[in-house]
Amino acid sequence: MIILPAIDMKDKQAVRLYQGDFNATEVVANNIIETAQSFKNDNSQYIHLVDLDGAKDGISKNLEFVYKIIKEVKLPVELGGGIRDMETIDTLIKNGVSRVILGTAALNNPELVKAAVNKYNDKIAVGIDAKNEMVAVNGWLNVSNVHYIDFAKEMEKIGIKTIIFTDISRDGTLTGPNLEQLKRLKENISCNIIASGGIKDIKDIQNLKEMNLYGAICGKSIYSKTLSLKEANQLCLRKE
Repeated sequence: MIILPAIDMKDKQAVRLYQGDFNATEVVANNIIETAQSFKNDNSQYIHLVDLDGAKDGISKNLEFVYKIIKEVKLPVELGGGIRDMETIDTLIKNGVSRVILGTAALNNPELVKAAVNKYNDKIAVGIDAKNEMVAVNGWLNVSNVHYIDFAKEMEKIGIKTIIFTDISRDGTLTGPNLEQLKRLKENISCNIIASGGIKDIKDIQNLKEMNLYGAICGKSIYSKTLSLKEANQLCLRKE
């Protein structure tokens, strides 16, 4: 399993939300690039980036930082938030984004997912953000009537290889990931699954690793220092 430390970007700052609430925003780092470099120094192999301005408004305002991380920090990045057309996907991949995450677009426009997967294969991932097991979109502001497992199955049929699953009620709470929902997801699909939301400490990482997931996204736990990123990376790299 790999650890993907997260940087959520809003108004050109690194922030964290609480349960997806844009009114509960906390600035967690002064410098986005220095934060990414610190992740590399702690032996991270991949960085998870979210453009919250893009997720909410559909317009990216933080791409300069994405491209700087790619060029200066030299770690692979995955990016989500407001990516809703092929032109944007083309631009991001051309500029070095290793994996593009489709969320709202995947639910509203499955034809875009098909076209993107046909063109870029495993460089396309889908983020499934669920509230009470139903898929939420538009920066989590709207909840659909689509169940997260049904949606995951549909995305797998299209050809998606990686799914990032977030239980919104756990996000930013440090109350632990939703192991039950992750287990049910893993039982129903064969995609790589990245767990997101609620991870607090090394015990949570151990629990996710034992589930044989592909990855785990850690944000608030790193910034709050309830989790040592270096220790988490060491655990995940260790051969059992």
